[in-house]
Amino acid sequence: MGPLLAFSRAVDAVGHVFGKSAEWMVGLACVISAGNAVVRYGLSMSSNGWLEVQWYLFAGTVMFGAPYTLLRNEHVRVDLIYGNLSERARLWVDVFGIIFFLMPGMMLLAWMTWPFFWEALVRGETSSNAGGLLRWPVKLVLPVGFAMLSLQGLSELIKRIALLKGEKPDVEIVVAYERPTQ
Repeated sequence: MGPLLAFSRAVDAVGHVFGKSAEWMVGLACVISAGNAVVRYGLSMSSNGWLEVQWYLFAGTVMFGAPYTLLRNEHVRVDLIYGNLSERARLWVDVFGIIFFLMPGMMLLAWMTWPFFWEALVRGETSSNAGGLLRWPVKLVLPVGFAMLSLQGLSELIKRIALLKGEKPDVEIVVAYERPTQ
């Protein structure tokens, strides 16, 4: 498991970079939103480009934050059964879910969104709004985010299999489950 856990460590390191990027995107989107409001209502001016930057940043926040959320084991679960299982049973549920749901879905979405990005890049697609931006950068966020989510899923699978084999991975893994407080 040594080389696989080394791969997992590398993916986790990239996942942390994606998470920090998402955090910065949230802050930047807030600053831009506030600036847009001040300029629009205080100076009676507006810019479609700055409005589009906000939703580009939102797309980046979601797509780059998702792998980090998976890394931190903070994604949404239906806990009707999961919360009552033993830690080993939860690991098996995670393995099953990663193999049969997460990986196929994310790999398919990464594959399907690549042509969507590529066509926008090749055509030089821009927003139809006056002062709008190029569209390919935000469309690139989709295949990159889904690919990274696939890699993070593989990393989580490796760590859970190591735990099931009785090995304590020397990588970050959060398998403790906390019931929702509400």
